[in-house]
Formats: sequence, structure tokens, C-alpha cells
Amino acid sequence: MNFKGRDIISVRDFSKSDLLYILKIAKEMEKEKPKLLDGKILATLFFEPSTRTRLSFESAMFRLGGKILGFSDEKVTSIKKGETVWDTIKMAERYSDVIVIRSPVEGSARLAAEAASIPVINGGDGANQHPTQMLLDLYTIQKTKKKIEGLKIGFLGDLKYGRTVHSLAIALC
Repeated sequence: MNFKGRDIISVRDFSKSDLLYILKIAKEMEKEKPKLLDGKILATLFFEPSTRTRLSFESAMFRLGGKILGFSDEKVTSIKKGETVWDTIKMAERYSDVIVIRSPVEGSARLAAEAASIPVINGGDGANQHPTQMLLDLYTIQKTKKKIEGLKIGFLGDLKYGRTVHSLAIALC
């Protein structure tokens, strides 16, 4: 399977075999840490606060040999001067090889993917989805339980607005 150039916007963009393949590759990469992204730049465009998601993307990029640029506070961007998110995406794609976007607005990652000519990764869009957290959750389940199928999994917390729960529930069905 080749995911090169592909956006990661929704869990629905992946088949079950896609997800299982990604988990297999993640397991292999946990043992061996290849510098696959040497010379590549990740733009982290975080329009709302984040600690774990932003730092996990930045850490992964560094560990894989890449570099990062971006912002974690919308107040330090030209959006405060009237620039549109579309224009911000168009600008960021000129400086980077991939964009990860985090926004309080549902559907913003899909809009970013439509604007960009480079891959876009959804780092959480409102109460909608968080597909990369879903991948981590699936990997953790598989690693600890040795399987994903046939398990009974309960969800706690903010089930209405919890984008991580939404993505995981879709993946498990």
C-alpha cells in the first residue's frame, strides 16, 4: 500500500485493511526508527490549544529526521489581521511538505485539504474527528490486547463532543 501524498482527514477515508497495514508498519517502526523524513518539513497549524497532539507530531517529525515550523496560537498569525484560513493554508504549503491542522471548527481539515496541494493531516477539527489519535488508540489496544476484533470497549467522558471517541468508535465498527 502506498499512502504517499494522501491526506489524513477522517477515519472514513481508510479501509479496514488500510488501518491494519498502518498498525503493522507502526509496530515495525517502533523497533527501528528510520530517518524517512530527512529533509522534509511539517507545518503545524494549531488554531486552538493543544499539548499532546502538537508535541507528538513535533517529536515524531524530529525522530524521523524532519523539521517543523508553525504556530500554536491563532493570535500570532495574520488571521488576526483578516487573512483567511484558506490563505494561511496556501502560504504554509509553500514552506512545507505536509500540514497538520488543529481547529475548533468542524470540517476545517477537509477545507484545508481542498486548499492545499500537499498532504494535510487532521489533528482534530472541532467535535468532529481526530484520526491520528484513533490510530494511536488502535495501536495501543492491539499492543496490549494482541487483537482488535471481538473486544468489548467502553467509552467514558465527553461522548457528544469528544472527537477522539468519535474517530475510535467509527474505526471499531
